[in-house]
Amino acid sequence: MGLRSFVKIIRQQDPAVRSGAEALLYQGLWAIFHHRIAHRLYRMRLVLLARVVSQHSRWLTGIEIHPGAKIGRDIFIDHGAGVVIGETCEIGDSVTIYQGVTLGGTGKDRGKRHPTIGSNVIIGAGAKLLGPIKVGDNSKIGAGTVVLKDVLPGSTIVGEAGRDTKFEASMRMEIENLKKRIEALEERLGSSAG
Repeated sequence: MGLRSFVKIIRQQDPAVRSGAEALLYQGLWAIFHHRIAHRLYRMRLVLLARVVSQHSRWLTGIEIHPGAKIGRDIFIDHGAGVVIGETCEIGDSVTIYQGVTLGGTGKDRGKRHPTIGSNVIIGAGAKLLGPIKVGDNSKIGAGTVVLKDVLPGSTIVGEAGRDTKFEASMRMEIENLKKRIEALEERLGSSAG
């Protein structure tokens, strides 16, 4: 994926960008561009050189992406300062990541120790996704959310404890349905007793 593709993604994702030249100022663009080089070197087992490219990119952009991380197409890192992406992290296509996001480990796992992010996922500013968890396609992670468990596809996760709002909504609906059934049963019992 060339520089033009990165610029195109930025222009599509951010309405504040008025030109291709302005898109070249985005640190997310340069972080991904450098990561592609570092990852290629990493896969060639030129680990030290890959780390040099990665560290240079971190110094230049404020975004830290381990060269071992696998990142799909059309990723958009917006206002990327403080983003950290760990070595065994895997990110699908068309993912948007905002500033301060950590895709890291818990320090307890061996082997696969970082998140796997599906495609078409949005991760809000300051979110922390930790451990070898999976985030399903088309999910949204709210700003400041801490996620330590798998996320089902199409979920919206918010809050410090990382609550699934769709699950909560379906549970509320189920409770309302149960209340209505209880009221109907009470009415039937009341009319048959009289």
